[in-house]
Amino acid sequence: MDLILWRHAEAVEREGVDDLKRALTPKGERQAQKMADWLNHRLAHSTRVLVSPALRCQQTAKALGRSFKTVEALAPDASPEALLKAARWPDANEPVLLVGHQPTLGQLAAQLLAGQALPWSVKKGAVWWLRNRDREGAAPVVLQAVMAPDCL
Repeated sequence: MDLILWRHAEAVEREGVDDLKRALTPKGERQAQKMADWLNHRLAHSTRVLVSPALRCQQTAKALGRSFKTVEALAPDASPEALLKAARWPDANEPVLLVGHQPTLGQLAAQLLAGQALPWSVKKGAVWWLRNRDREGAAPVVLQAVMAPDCL
């Protein structure tokens, strides 16, 4: 199973704005579009796209031009376990793209790759692509790609 973690692109600062209503900045819109172009060349058509209810995540996901499902379990205060459950990791039959937040995405990547939810950082607008493969009874997680919009 492929699990793709996409952190929302740059958003306006929190001052005086409800956290869930923070929109992308113009730079964030460019970041989201660059990463969406990169993803659309690589994602399977069957990929399920699950998105946090936060406006900045919704706007990031819209850049893909694909249908997606808003999932409350991906909200800013989500746990890594909630994200895994929403993605049906590692048993889903199709790839899953999660559009969410720090620190949860970094903790989730660390949990899957290092065995514990360490405070790893995922840059704004960046993607971490993970794959779970069953090999002779073991199911190692492989880091397929890490890409940030400023590298494109």
